[in-house]
Amino acid sequence: MQTIKNIYKAIYYKLFRLDDRLLLIIAGSVAGICSGLAAVVLRLSLEFMIEWLHPFRHYWWALVLPALGALLSSLYLEKVSREGAGHGVPEVIYAVSRYGGLLRLRSSYSRLLSSFLTIASGGSAGPEAPVVMSGSAIGSNIAKFLVLNDRQRITLVGCGTAGAIAAIFNAPIAGLVFSIEVILGEWKFVNIIPIAIAAVAGAQVCQAIIPGQVIFNHQPFNMMAVDLLPSLGLAVLTALISVCFTKSLRKIGGLAKKSFLPFWGQAIVGGCIVGAIGIYMPLVLGEGYRFIQTMISGSFSMGIFLTFVVIFAKIFATAMTLGWGGSGGIFAPCLLIGSLTGVLFHKVLFVLFPTVGCASEGAYALLGMAGLISGVMQAPLTGIFLIVEITGGYETILPLILVSSIASTMSHYIEPASFYLKDLIERGQFMRPGTDARILSDLSLNELIETDYIQVSENMVFRDFINIIKLSKQNFFPVIEDKTQIYKGVIQLSTIRRYALEPGMYDMVFLNQIMDAEVVTASLGDDLQDVLDLMDLNNMDNIPVIENDRFIGMIAKTKVLDLYRRELIMQTNIQ
Repeated sequence: MQTIKNIYKAIYYKLFRLDDRLLLIIAGSVAGICSGLAAVVLRLSLEFMIEWLHPFRHYWWALVLPALGALLSSLYLEKVSREGAGHGVPEVIYAVSRYGGLLRLRSSYSRLLSSFLTIASGGSAGPEAPVVMSGSAIGSNIAKFLVLNDRQRITLVGCGTAGAIAAIFNAPIAGLVFSIEVILGEWKFVNIIPIAIAAVAGAQVCQAIIPGQVIFNHQPFNMMAVDLLPSLGLAVLTALISVCFTKSLRKIGGLAKKSFLPFWGQAIVGGCIVGAIGIYMPLVLGEGYRFIQTMISGSFSMGIFLTFVVIFAKIFATAMTLGWGGSGGIFAPCLLIGSLTGVLFHKVLFVLFPTVGCASEGAYALLGMAGLISGVMQAPLTGIFLIVEITGGYETILPLILVSSIASTMSHYIEPASFYLKDLIERGQFMRPGTDARILSDLSLNELIETDYIQVSENMVFRDFINIIKLSKQNFFPVIEDKTQIYKGVIQLSTIRRYALEPGMYDMVFLNQIMDAEVVTASLGDDLQDVLDLMDLNNMDNIPVIENDRFIGMIAKTKVLDLYRRELIMQTNIQ
């Protein structure tokens, strides 16, 4: 029995621990399948509930439906699952950047339920971000079960994300690209293979349960060289709409935080406003996939003015949904707003230039979707591959690349951080794995401070100090006041050489005459990165740490580098 156990351990070590690629592929496939199942369940549930509630939308009291959904969603998140409202993607990015992808198990289902309540009742949001949160939590907890390290856990978080996106859109390449471009932020070979396999697994789950399912059908588009110049104009327009959308989400969400209403009151107000808009403009309710299909197929009959109005109505409704207590994502709103923007641009183009021989309205709806996705998320590859895969519109690939790249570049120039990253950057919480900031964030000042220092009195004569030097290996000596023990300054041996070489001055000089009272100091509450920047700015290899005017110890760069190296090994090697 013991022999069999030893053989098993040897095989396990050689297959999984010596080279973790096979382990990540197998675990990533499981994460992709599970996240794919979660995405399909949410998608089918939403389709059923939206269809069931559709007849009631014609009544005046239907405006309370989004309010009821947002209320139940916010109550569940705040009181049951203990998670804040929102869409979840920034939380996943924060977990990856700060905690090595560590997510709670309940996050694998909490966002699914809350977003179901919000979207099914008519809230203006999409199901994509909740399934990303769910898939990421599934991957994280698989890694926790297998006792994997931070690097491996982050890869499985990416696998869960890719499987979820691939399943919700039946688009494995888009799932792979979104996971790496947005969530992980780093293209590493060790990540790509497991995440790609997880994305395919998620898409296959979708195909198995919903055979032949394509979200948007279309006829082949004939895009020619004449469409390249209008594509430039559409890229600029989608970039501006992207910035407007991002700023609206943040501004309206900020108003909710300043509101005197409790969280459940905010959800009711936001839901009622969205419901009221939906009575006159049903297009703003839910994820809007049905209306996107009409635009791609060229059967969208709304005029220029109403299309323009609906774009901003959808922006406002989405901001009210997500900012005032609802739960969901911005993928679907981006797709709808983008398709409306493309249709509006096409209509205006034909009014101004009736004889121009450009492509159909549906083709420009596709370009608009790619531009909004790329502009809001500042992820051009995600915008390109998502639109290509969910529509099969490979005929538009060159204009898609043009619109996506220009829209994301312009949006980044106007708004340097994407919607997902803006709040994290402002709070100083955005740190990509493997970066100096990420590694240093795991080191605390307490473990870097060296406290074993002999302290000397400011009234000590230099001769007595020389006797202390002879018996000590210190290069720095903190100087304190006799009565209060308050820190006064520091003496560095390299700066007092001229006194040490003149014995005649030993009884003539006191330490308060030769100490450096202006030396820069740090405190226990300082961030390590700020302390290092302070040392670099002042060309210091050691810095005193002072708290409440008392000397605590010294921080040496050599100590920081040593612990940095250990932390780097811990985060990248197998535990």
